[in-house]
Amino acid sequence: MTAVLFDFSGTLFRIESTESWLRTTLAEAEVSLPEPELIRAARELDEVGALPGGSFPSRRIPDELAHVWEIRDKSAALHRAAYTGLSRQVPLPDPALHDALYARHMAPAAWRPYPDTAEVLGALRERGVAVGVVSNIGWDLRPVFRDHGIDPYVDTYVLSYEHGIQKPDPRLFAIACDALGVDPRDVLMVGDSRHADGGAAALGCGVHFVDHLPVTERPDGLRPVLDLVG
Repeated sequence: MTAVLFDFSGTLFRIESTESWLRTTLAEAEVSLPEPELIRAARELDEVGALPGGSFPSRRIPDELAHVWEIRDKSAALHRAAYTGLSRQVPLPDPALHDALYARHMAPAAWRPYPDTAEVLGALRERGVAVGVVSNIGWDLRPVFRDHGIDPYVDTYVLSYEHGIQKPDPRLFAIACDALGVDPRDVLMVGDSRHADGGAAALGCGVHFVDHLPVTERPDGLRPVLDLVG
């Protein structure tokens, strides 16, 4: 393999818990909620899938959001509309909190790299293997990588909202391969979604999946990549 492409959320980084997301946003807005109400709101936000990078909706998506949800990663506006739309299904003390929650999830502090992320990306750099990040996302994740010291290991970022294309469309992976100057048949795609990340196989890329788990529950899920690359 001459290059490895990685998904972002659930692969290299993981978003904070829904409860932490809500607590931090409330604290920054100087809004207080009784503990039982806070726990209830966090549970309901989780159920509706309001936290990008968190749980997928377990409740039915409202009809007025269904189409936006399907194409949410094609633009920044669609991404914001989808997730704030889901969030607004849950009553909060101040309607402005829904926008504040969306802003919080883009903060580098809301994300943690998996324990072996820097180790694996650093090892790939030492071996001369190019690294790209290919993400379905509606905002610029580069500051997250810079803040956590991971950016020096990444050669290119291909973000769905910047191209109007979302995985599993093979064109997004092709853009990454072109940016790295590599043949897709010499590339490994690593991600947590068999549907989205599996789209790279259409180009002839190898594909390897990791489990989308909390950071504390997946200490070494990326290390097998080093054996696969050889």
